[in-house]
Amino acid sequence: MMKETTMQDDMEDLQVTYPGAGTFKFGDSADLSARLIDLVRTGRKRATCGALADFEGEPEALPQVGRTDIATNWDGTPALVIKTVSVQEIRFCDVTEDMALAEGEDDTLSGWRNGHEAYFARNGGFDPEMMLVFEHFDLIEDLADR
Repeated sequence: MMKETTMQDDMEDLQVTYPGAGTFKFGDSADLSARLIDLVRTGRKRATCGALADFEGEPEALPQVGRTDIATNWDGTPALVIKTVSVQEIRFCDVTEDMALAEGEDDTLSGWRNGHEAYFARNGGFDPEMMLVFEHFDLIEDLADR
C-alpha cells in the first residue's frame, strides 16, 4: 500500500531541500496568483515588489539576497522555488521601466504603474512616494511535476 503524500509532507521535504526558505503567495487573489505563477514559469516574470510597510514587524519576511523561498499557489500548495538575486528599497515613483518590465506583468512602465497603484490601493493604501521592496529572483525549481 502506497503512502499518500500530503501538502504538509511536501512542505517538510522542501524545507529539508531548501533550509531557511520562507513561503509566500504572489498577488492578492487566486486568479492573480495563478497568472503571476504562470509568468514566472514562462520566464517572463523575474522580479516582484511589495510595500515596505507590509514588512514592518516581520523583518524575517524581507527578501534576502541568496535566500531561496517557496511561492505557493493560492490554496497553499507549493508551486515554485525562487532564489533572490537582488533587493532594493525604492520609492514607487522611482521605479524604472527596466524594473517594471522585469515583473513581466505589463509591457510599459505606465501599465505597471496603473496596475500596481490599484493593487496597493486595495491592500493598505497607495502613495506615489511609498517605499517598496523590489526583488529580482531566479527560478530554481518548478514544483508542478512533484
